[in-house]
Amino acid sequence: MKIEDFDLGTIFYTVTGQRWRCTDVGRRSILAIELTEELDEAWTVGPPYVVPEVPFDEIQISSAFRTGEESVLSALDAASRDSHPGYPSEAVFTMMKAWSSEESRRYPRRLLFRIDRVSAEGEIMHPFAASPEGDEWNIHVYLPFALRYEWILESDFIRMRPSTEADLRNRAKRS
Repeated sequence: MKIEDFDLGTIFYTVTGQRWRCTDVGRRSILAIELTEELDEAWTVGPPYVVPEVPFDEIQISSAFRTGEESVLSALDAASRDSHPGYPSEAVFTMMKAWSSEESRRYPRRLLFRIDRVSAEGEIMHPFAASPEGDEWNIHVYLPFALRYEWILESDFIRMRPSTEADLRNRAKRS
């Protein structure tokens, strides 16, 4: 979905199957309350709401959908035009193990793991974990086109720009 798909009261779902109702629409984000089966409708009347309003940013909004069918069709459409090579199962296992490690869970800015970056050489870098190094943090990245792992100082990684679909296409052409 896109921000313009939301109005007050719009019902939508997340990839985890949760059902939500939009309660506020901003320029780049929305607020929503979760609608659960055990929650009486009276709890969802507002504003003000007696249940928590949860913010959804651009990344979360893009993975929201109105119906299960919309979710499947959107995934098929994205897969047909996406230049991302995907992740081998071994890489997913390695990344999840590192992401859930005790030292990585201590990393204070875990939202950094949601946004791939592109190096000056055009390599796509997918951050997945962190480990302390003195007073700094190393960001563990997976390079999906090169099929390898690297570690980059957080201060260097954050200075890289977020990757775009154009970056993915350009990198795919070099493969």
